[in-house]
Parts: sequence; structure tokens; C-alpha cells
Amino acid sequence: MTFLSPFTALCTVGFFARLSYALARSPVLPLFALYLGAGPEAIGFAVGISTVTGIFFKLPSGALSDVIGRKKTMLIGLVVFAVLPFAYLLIDNYQTLIIVRFIHGLATAIYGPVSMAVVADVAGERKGELLSWFSSVTIIGNLLGAPLGGFILNTSPGSAGPAIGDFHLAYLASGFAGVMALVLALGVLKNDQKTENHHSLREASMRFVSGIKEVASDRRVIITSNMEGLQNMTVGALEAFLPIYAVTVVGLTAFQAGLLWGVQVVATIVSKPIMGKTSDEYGRKPLITAGLFLCAVSFGAIPLLSNFYLLGLAALIFGLGEALVTSSSAALIIDICKEKHFGAAMGTFGTIFDIGHAAGPILAGVLIARFDYLPTFWLMAAMLLAAIPVFMATAKSNKDAS
Repeated sequence: MTFLSPFTALCTVGFFARLSYALARSPVLPLFALYLGAGPEAIGFAVGISTVTGIFFKLPSGALSDVIGRKKTMLIGLVVFAVLPFAYLLIDNYQTLIIVRFIHGLATAIYGPVSMAVVADVAGERKGELLSWFSSVTIIGNLLGAPLGGFILNTSPGSAGPAIGDFHLAYLASGFAGVMALVLALGVLKNDQKTENHHSLREASMRFVSGIKEVASDRRVIITSNMEGLQNMTVGALEAFLPIYAVTVVGLTAFQAGLLWGVQVVATIVSKPIMGKTSDEYGRKPLITAGLFLCAVSFGAIPLLSNFYLLGLAALIFGLGEALVTSSSAALIIDICKEKHFGAAMGTFGTIFDIGHAAGPILAGVLIARFDYLPTFWLMAAMLLAAIPVFMATAKSNKDAS
């Protein structure tokens, strides 16, 4: 249990980092884009653009952490968490929002794969369980961030919607949480007396390239990552358009829209550690398959619903499906990869993950603008269902084979 203290510290830092990011995201971001005059396509692009950053930077960040050390790489990401929320206070047009969102995406692009690699370094045979515990604990920040952001926006009187001051208050809260994450991390790093390996520039470059090549060429890594990428496509679409659908179509308040997202996150948090331990004992593949199915069914049901409680039930089922997929997919990839390339593995996984997350709101925005919510959600749900037989036929888990 020697890793318990650093593991707990990592979870605490992750909590504040994710709280900061969630406060700046759903439902605040899509409603802020709407306030700036954006239509469905533009809203989807605004939500997805920060994830595009991860497509370009997650794999290099993860591989770089294998070379220069996790602590230095994590610190860079946490600086972005602390600084960027305050930039939203200067935004007065949609174009500036896009620029800030793209830069803000560096926070999770750098921090995300590195923190997962740190957990993998200490997890031993408990990778599924500890990766799931880490994810569940840190995304409690997401759970609190969504309804808290909605509550802040809901303080504006009248029916005209949130005022610019409400958005500024939400982003100030986001900045405070980001600063807390950075301060706590500096304390942890200062007290950590472990030294990290240093390499010559040539050796570092060779390790960097070797890690990327070995991981990116493994078909099992790519297939498993694609399953989570597809599932995360629907997560991104919900993140962008569940608040808009709830407020503009169903007639709910911004606070209720935030609660819907919170219900989804609660379901994920509660079930993830259990599912992670189950995957350690019985195999990853069945859980991923079941999760894809639950996500597809609940996602497709949302545009048929016009009641807060039914939407909450759909969000709960979707969250359970997400937990089934995410508790097993990252652990399966770690099972496959060598320890020295954990960072590159999580970077590859994160890149494909972010491609799905970025494509979700952008694709949904384009389709909603042309076909409305029902055909859009059904088409994306069908993509998840179609992926299931492909995954079952091609992916192979060592645990499933044993």
C-alpha cells in the first residue's frame, strides 16, 4: 500500500482540475455560445474544438512523459487548467471563444494521458480497478461542475436567460478550482523526493519515437481505442446538445439541464470501480460490448422524451453504459502494452478518444441543423450498434482468452 498516499494526492489534484474544466464546459459553454449568437452547428464546433486539441497533443504528451518524467509533464497541463478560465472573461464574440476553447483543450490533452500513466505505473495487477477508482474519484469534479455551472447561470432573474455577469461568475469559479489544482500539485511535487530518469537528447528522441511506433502499430490498441472513441462521440454530442434540447425543446431550466448531466456522471462514478474490478476478474470484452449497447439505446431514446425524470433515467442508463466501456477499455490497452510505453499507450488511447469526443458535437450540430434531433440521435446510436459486431469479431483480450 505504499502507493496509497501519492494515489490519493493524484485523485485530489484531479478532482479540482476536472471541476475547473467541467465548470467551463457543460452546460455553461453551449449556453454561452448560444448567448453569443451561435447556431447549432457553431455550438457543436465550440464544444468540440477543445477536444480537437487533444487529437494533436495527447499522444505526444503521453510519449513525452515516458521520456522526461510524469511530474514535469503534469505540471504543464495544470498550469493551463489554472490560467485559461480567466481568459473567458475577455470574450465578447464567438471567434474569440473558439480560440480560447482550443487553447484550453491543452489542459486535458497534456494532463489526461500522463495521469492515467501514473496510475498504471503503480497499479500492478489491479489496473482495471485502480484506473476505474481514479477516474471515478476525479470525475466527481465533473459531477459537481455541471449542476454548479447551471446553478450559477440560473441566478439571473427573469426569463431572458443568463446575463454576461452570470457567465463571468461561472468562469471565475472555474479559474479558482484550476488554481487549487495547481497549488495542490506543487505541494505534492515538492514533497515527493523521488527522482525521475534523465536521458540524452538522442536517447530521449529514440525512446519517444519508439514508444509511439510500438503502440500505434498494435491493432488491438487501435480497435479498443476506437470503441471508446465511438462511445465518446455520443458523450460529446450529449454534452453539447442535451442542455440545448432540455432548455429550448423541453422547457427545462439551466439548473435542471445541469442536473441531467450530473445524473449521467453519478451513474458512471458509482458503477465504474465495480465494473473495473469485474473486468480484472472476468475479462474486458463482455463489459465493453454491453456498455456500447446501453449507450446506443439510451442515447437514441432521448429525443423521444419530454419529461425531466424520463430524461434523467435515460442519462442514468447512458452513464452506466459509459462506465462499462471506460472501466475496461483503458485497462485492456494497458494489459497489451509494455510498462515503459504506458504513457504512449494512454496518449494513443486519448487521441482516438478525443477524435470521437470532438466529432460528436460537431457531427450532431451539422445533422441537427438539417434534420432535427430525432434522426440525428438515431443515426449516431446506429453507429454504436454497428460497431458491436466488429469489436466482438476482432478485439481479443488476454483475460478473455485465458
